[in-house]
Amino acid sequence: MEIKSRVPGKIVRFEKQVGEHVEVKDVLIVMEAMKMKQLVPSPVAGTVKEYKVQPGDRVSAGTVVAIVE
Repeated sequence: MEIKSRVPGKIVRFEKQVGEHVEVKDVLIVMEAMKMKQLVPSPVAGTVKEYKVQPGDRVSAGTVVAIVE
């Protein structure tokens, strides 16, 4: 499943590593948006397959940031 950013912002860090198992609502990515920390949770349980962004990247709302299968 493609995980998308809900808001525009800057990627700060990854909370889970590629290959790591996640549960529903586990935080995948921490972003900074509007000078506030925004958390990007996983909507599904599965394994983190890939991050489509890197820390420091700026993203728009709707940008695919990760893949969880």
